[in-house]
Amino acid sequence: MRSATLLRGSAMAAAAVLFMLALGWWQNQDRDQQAASVLPLPIDRMSFSLTDQSGNTVQPEDWLGRPTMVFFGFTWCPDICPTTLSDISNWLDEIGPDADRMNTVLISVDPERDTPEVLGDYLSNFDPRINGLTGPLPQIEQAVAGFRASFRKVPRDGGDYTMDHTAGVFLFDADGRFVSIIDYHEDSRYAVPKIRRALE
Repeated sequence: MRSATLLRGSAMAAAAVLFMLALGWWQNQDRDQQAASVLPLPIDRMSFSLTDQSGNTVQPEDWLGRPTMVFFGFTWCPDICPTTLSDISNWLDEIGPDADRMNTVLISVDPERDTPEVLGDYLSNFDPRINGLTGPLPQIEQAVAGFRASFRKVPRDGGDYTMDHTAGVFLFDADGRFVSIIDYHEDSRYAVPKIRRALE
């Protein structure tokens, strides 16, 4: 009788352990799937067609073969965009000639106001290695979706508006695989090594 009770207890304990292991595996799988759904797509799986400040058509496949750094913003942005573009200019300067091997890109989320000419004039205030892209709203939306970023138009009094948008800087290696993101106002002591990692 006692041995049967022990056997039953052992079987229940083993079942409980198996249940916990299965639950842990399922939770890890669920977390992995959630993480995959929020990480940017590899560049070769993105699809959009935009125009740079010189009037050239740019598609994601044009970036392959070189590491890529991408930031979303707009020229009427009062603080986040000029601050981030100044930071990017400083990072590129600190890295030096190696940064020439990168695609460094600002994608406008305000195509109503940001024509190629406006972008070119705006970016002339920053490092010349930074290129600007703009285009029809559906193409901007496709680009934003590929990066798992976001933006929205925010009306203001008097018919004016501003744009809310993801403020991080996205880094990809030369094969187009996502490497890291640099957060807004991240110290250069941490930002520059992330860029160097994308360059490796």
